[in-house]
Amino acid sequence: MTRPCLPPRGTYEPLAFDPPPGACDSHAHVFGPYTRFPLAEDRSYTPVEHPGEAFVAHLDRLRLARGVLVTGSASGTDNGAVLAALQSYPQRLRGVAVPQAGTTDAELERWHAAGIRGVRFNLFKRDGHAVYRNGVGIEVLEALAPRLAGLGWHAQIWIHAPDLVELAPRLLRTGLPLVIDHMGRMAAARGVEDPGFRTLCRMLAEGKAWTKISGADRNTDMGPPYGDIDPFAAALLEANAGRVVWGSDWPHINYFEAHQVPDDGALLNLLARWLPDERMRRRVLVDNPAALYDFAPAA
Repeated sequence: MTRPCLPPRGTYEPLAFDPPPGACDSHAHVFGPYTRFPLAEDRSYTPVEHPGEAFVAHLDRLRLARGVLVTGSASGTDNGAVLAALQSYPQRLRGVAVPQAGTTDAELERWHAAGIRGVRFNLFKRDGHAVYRNGVGIEVLEALAPRLAGLGWHAQIWIHAPDLVELAPRLLRTGLPLVIDHMGRMAAARGVEDPGFRTLCRMLAEGKAWTKISGADRNTDMGPPYGDIDPFAAALLEANAGRVVWGSDWPHINYFEAHQVPDDGALLNLLARWLPDERMRRRVLVDNPAALYDFAPAA
């Protein structure tokens, strides 16, 4: 039996800037309804039901036009909740699925038609041990890479940046665009000179990877307003702002105390600090996700 997660906050901090037309939340999850899309029996957490319409309400509260849904580890390899949301909101949403080694060409093509534009691989470990159950590893990525390339998809990599020192060469050999989750899930205490984080910055600078400047609430040692994350966001944006997108990580699974659940308005407002230039905010919130996730050009 896993612990039930708390729901996201019902109110958001007022926004410090007006999101540009076409702005995108590039990392979030949906779960349920569980009568249709039950969770994996073996899972690390139990989220509250949050189907597609709840996510769209979250986008509306933040005045964001678009969103990207990623199948969460509690769902295992069942992408049903994400696909149902994409079907309901085809213009506003794109998705990142979790495949299996035996996923067929026909299924990949069906996913593509639905709005899937990447697949996620769980390489996230601490001290050599997997942090979350479920997900698929690098061997599946290598096996599927030629077919994913044919679809024009990317590989979203959930990894602790220090492990990139060892794994980046192997990941790059797949030839796929790589998207590194949550700034490499860097604990702030490790600092921006950590060799793995420098590897991530170099991958961005060379145009070989993207990253999401998301997860400030999980990477921080200080808590809000997440000042200890500023140097990491600055380093990634300096490396290559053209390979950076932003995500909320809504509905913030695996939090069990109310004071820990982050405020989505406050998370979006970090961009007022990290990207004070309006043109750069448009690049990260609109132009980059439009290119990465194949959205129509924003008005």
